[in-house]
Amino acid sequence: MSAKIGLISDVHATAAPLREALTIFAQESVDLVLCAGDIAGYGTELEQSIELLVERGCTTILGNHDVWHIDHQVDGQEKRVETFFHNLPVTWESTIEGKRIFTVHASPPISVNRGITLLDQYEKILSSEKEQWIHELEGYGFDVLVVGHTNQVFAEVLGQTLVINPGSTKFNHTCAILSLPDLEVRNVPLSGKMPRKVWHWGMMTKQD
Repeated sequence: MSAKIGLISDVHATAAPLREALTIFAQESVDLVLCAGDIAGYGTELEQSIELLVERGCTTILGNHDVWHIDHQVDGQEKRVETFFHNLPVTWESTIEGKRIFTVHASPPISVNRGITLLDQYEKILSSEKEQWIHELEGYGFDVLVVGHTNQVFAEVLGQTLVINPGSTKFNHTCAILSLPDLEVRNVPLSGKMPRKVWHWGMMTKQD
């Protein structure tokens, strides 16, 4: 037996790349879609994005922007949006094809703010950060850790754990597909744009 998991993160209320990622996952017949948080923030299509996640049955967790959204609920916000966020967990865990999978927005055990940054501005691995996270992940026993938050795209083995950030569908123009039990990761570009393994906040106002 084998399984395929579609991975997305940091949707940021932008429906088109999310819809494209979900269409790709359907074409690939993935068994599960995981969203590592930050559905809210920056974009203007929050309700549409939530509808897509719900319609496709995505397993979704909270990100820091989602927590902020809950804490600063907008007057007149549709009840289903409020309900959606209040029902989201901070983490998700399961064993699939004998592999223990753990998902959190930023870093374990429950952080939505302290992200795992493994790449420098030139998309090269930061050896000091890699060593630090190898140390910090000792003892958790995850086979796979799925995170978002830092708007970086990587699939790196840290100690005994394969750590995957699929990147932001909005900012990195990426999603990913994880195959189990062989632990193969395929990054998939979105929106007909050049994928960015590292997305810098200063680029937010630049046109693609």
